[in-house]
Amino acid sequence: MKGYTVWFTGLSGAGKSALANLLAQEVRKRGQQVEIIDGDVIRRSLSKGLGFTKDGRDENIRRVGHVCSYLTATSRVAIAACISPYRNIRDRNRDLIGDFVEVYCKCNVQECARRDVKGLYAKAFAGEIKGFTGVDDPYEEPLNPEILVETDKETIEESLTQIIVKLEEMGYLPKSDGIGEEEEVRVVERLKELGYL
Repeated sequence: MKGYTVWFTGLSGAGKSALANLLAQEVRKRGQQVEIIDGDVIRRSLSKGLGFTKDGRDENIRRVGHVCSYLTATSRVAIAACISPYRNIRDRNRDLIGDFVEVYCKCNVQECARRDVKGLYAKAFAGEIKGFTGVDDPYEEPLNPEILVETDKETIEESLTQIIVKLEEMGYLPKSDGIGEEEEVRVVERLKELGYL
């Protein structure tokens, strides 16, 4: 099996982690080894101590890219879910990894703020948090992502289906006979747990 990286990028609250977890379930179901690299988890471990300056954010994403590169080289699927706001470092990771599929989770700031269970957007809008991506720090949208999902206009099921179909078309994900009724029930229950339904 050939390894590859699926890189989810987008604002905080755009649905990256939820989609990454659901995609990982589908990838495992199709017999591929997969690891999820979540931006929040990396910030608490591998990148603990890095600040939120541009250099700190770039270094964090460089580290995530290095982990993904290793997993991809060892014939595993790496699924990264990181805001990764700056285009240049995402493109560097693309060059490093090679088999790289960028998924842009596009979602307007108002919808991201509405979904925000941590209250970070409210603090950023109030000026209590400085340098918050999408509020007072830029997010550089991908110019040519392999996959664009508009999570403020689509259901999570529609976004997930687009991702799966594109990965099948690209030859990364083996085709499936379709989702069974039991699996559909499990997916719906998981979406409810994640607060999307």
